[in-house]
Amino acid sequence: MIYPEQFETKIGFDRIRELIKSHCLFEPGRERVDQMSFMTGYEAIIRELDLVNELRQVIQQEESFPIEHFIDTREALKKAEVEGTYLLTEEVFDLARSLDSIRAILHFFKSDEEEQYPALTALCKPVKLFPFVHDRIQKILNRHGKIRDNASSTLREIRRSLQEKQGAVSKKLNQVLSRAQREGWVDADAAPTYRNGRPVIPVMAGNKRKLGGLIHDESATGKTVFIEPAEVVELSNGIRELEYAGRREIIRILVEFTTDIRPYIPDLLQTQEFLSTIDFIRARALFAQRIGAVRPRLKNEQLFDWREAVHPLLYLAFQEENREVVPLSFHLQGNNRILLISGPNAGGKSVCLKTIGLLQYMVQCGLLVPCGESSLFGLFAGIFIDIGDEQSIDNDLSTYSSHLLNMKYFVKHAAADTLILIDEFGTGTEPMLGGAIAESILEQLNSTGTSGIITTHYTNLKHYATSAEGIVNGAMLFDNQRMQPLYQLQVGKPGSSFAFEIARKIGLPEEVLSQAAEKVGKDHIDFDRHLREILRDKKYWESKRQRIRQSEKKLEELMRRYEGELKESEKQRKVIVKEARSKADAMLAGVNKKIEQTIREIREAEAEKERTREVRKELETFKENLEVEKGKEELKVEKQLKEIRRKGSELEARRPDLRQRSKKTLAQKQEKEDPEIRVGDMVRIREQEIPGEVLEIKGEKCVVAFGMLKTTTRIGQLEKISAEEAGRLRIKDKSKVELGTWNVSTRRISFRPDIDLRGKRADEAMELVVDFIDEAIMVNARELRILHGKGNGILRQLIREYLHTVDLVEWYGDEHVDRGGAGITVVRLDV
Repeated sequence: MIYPEQFETKIGFDRIRELIKSHCLFEPGRERVDQMSFMTGYEAIIRELDLVNELRQVIQQEESFPIEHFIDTREALKKAEVEGTYLLTEEVFDLARSLDSIRAILHFFKSDEEEQYPALTALCKPVKLFPFVHDRIQKILNRHGKIRDNASSTLREIRRSLQEKQGAVSKKLNQVLSRAQREGWVDADAAPTYRNGRPVIPVMAGNKRKLGGLIHDESATGKTVFIEPAEVVELSNGIRELEYAGRREIIRILVEFTTDIRPYIPDLLQTQEFLSTIDFIRARALFAQRIGAVRPRLKNEQLFDWREAVHPLLYLAFQEENREVVPLSFHLQGNNRILLISGPNAGGKSVCLKTIGLLQYMVQCGLLVPCGESSLFGLFAGIFIDIGDEQSIDNDLSTYSSHLLNMKYFVKHAAADTLILIDEFGTGTEPMLGGAIAESILEQLNSTGTSGIITTHYTNLKHYATSAEGIVNGAMLFDNQRMQPLYQLQVGKPGSSFAFEIARKIGLPEEVLSQAAEKVGKDHIDFDRHLREILRDKKYWESKRQRIRQSEKKLEELMRRYEGELKESEKQRKVIVKEARSKADAMLAGVNKKIEQTIREIREAEAEKERTREVRKELETFKENLEVEKGKEELKVEKQLKEIRRKGSELEARRPDLRQRSKKTLAQKQEKEDPEIRVGDMVRIREQEIPGEVLEIKGEKCVVAFGMLKTTTRIGQLEKISAEEAGRLRIKDKSKVELGTWNVSTRRISFRPDIDLRGKRADEAMELVVDFIDEAIMVNARELRILHGKGNGILRQLIREYLHTVDLVEWYGDEHVDRGGAGITVVRLDV
């Protein structure tokens, strides 16, 4: 159930229809777009979404999908159902091309052996082909859509005779023309032509009586007349008779053909419906591609779990201006069914409301929507909307009366499976009374278990939403420093209207604002101020948490890398020990061999003393050399092992918790300082690391500025720190992580965002790239350039394969062709 009748106009769906229709190929497809309506059946919606999503994939991935000859043949086929009528030649040709298109589409999906498109394949299965109709058309029409000469023996004889007579007429006409040119009755460059379907010769008006025949026409000036010579009149009459006979035979052939296919016409009309269905699906797929839409997840419950959703019409408008739409993300489910959105005027509340209504309606009409692929959409049996001004002089309706009529309908018909959308709830009458009525209506709607999105400025509704189960507050965020809306929805807290701030920015006199503040009361002003402070603080802490997450992500990445290096070091140690043992075994084998050789030489020398002394001397020399080599090898192995142990120790030393080190250092410094806190001193709250400046001391309390945030706290909760320590904490707050002796600030100053790898070997270049990317991440570099040259592209491929494995690499690609093209890889980091 959809309410009111102008629902589609109010949410902008009428414009969506027109955009989809612009992608249709023929009129039946456009009619299907007009017939598209709101669906509530889960299976039907899933089927439509799958069809559109699969055809979108076909358009993106396949180039051979047939889209030619989408021709509307319904009128011709319905005419042919009547006995005594027949299809014209052009209509038969349109039918042939339409059937060819259907045959090509069926063949495309039946050849899908991998079943990439199951929904479309299932759609094609019941569609019939008509070989009899196809063969009959092929017998009477050629590929240009003309009746074949051999469509019947009679037609073949007529056309043969016609060609003979046309040849005779042409021959006789040329003879007459030659004679007239010799006599000077016609110009030397004159040529035969046709007037009213008859062959004629252009003759000068003064000589028209010298050439016998029939005058059929004359020139605009009257100086030339067109005469059909008497010699060809009879031949031309014979041609005309043959043409009439040929037309009669063609009509007979078409009547016979129409009679033969008449039993198939109902089925042929069904195939026409299939063609219009494909056109309808294709138009929706093209529109989805145009707005960057995806197929969201769907659940047969009343819920919202949207990620990065955007208004499609706003997306198209901003696309022309090279602007980006702020996406909408929110979650409603279970006890939180109704979202009450508040915030400043022109802050995006109405756009948010329309976006939710339009995207939900699009999904339940079988359309893909622009949102994150992880988005989850629920289903509703009805959608009611109250937006805009429905005042009517004819019906004696004021703005508020029209709103009340809508609320009457909502209260009467809303159910647990209904979605209500109300803009500026309660406005249009005296605020206190309007707020009370709105609160009662909201309570009634909430009791029915309905789901809804409501925008308002009324404070009593914000209070009610805070305490009522089933309703949750939401706010459109506002930058009160720049005094401009952020167009971001935040669920959980009510929003401020920022009325005084906006009025002050516009330039309303301060005395007027002061009087207004007195009239509205301190409690109301304080409530609005507290809302602003809560939003400001939440924004601050969320940004803080985001920076902490980024730092932790970098730390985790470094720890993974260090652990990998430790494992690699252990592996290298084992390899070195193994090699050392192998060399030792080789040395031992050499010693044994040398001893055996020495013994053999002593025996061969028959124990001559001189020779024995020489051999023993050689053995001693060999032994000394062996000891030297052994010492060198042991020193080398020991040096390598020490290096591995040193590197492992350094890596292990980088593991300690940075926060604990910071706290320890801070505690040591505080012991040396004056503990008394004065105005202007730098302090921090105990067990926290955010530095602040003391602005004012009031007895046991003081006012402290933590960045943009001012707060009042007890002096006993604060710890005095030095200016140097405050600077260090600020630096740490900006995610400048310092590990070991690696100084981020120094490296950032000396860091160059480009590297030249030309002339390097692949393994050497890859080591440089790994170090280069690591350093870039640590110094928060955003964009890098890697110069590797073109060559055979091997180094370029290795570099990009590595970049693909780095989580913090947001994008990489070729440099602009004017600045190096494929010889340079540009890298963009998500830091």
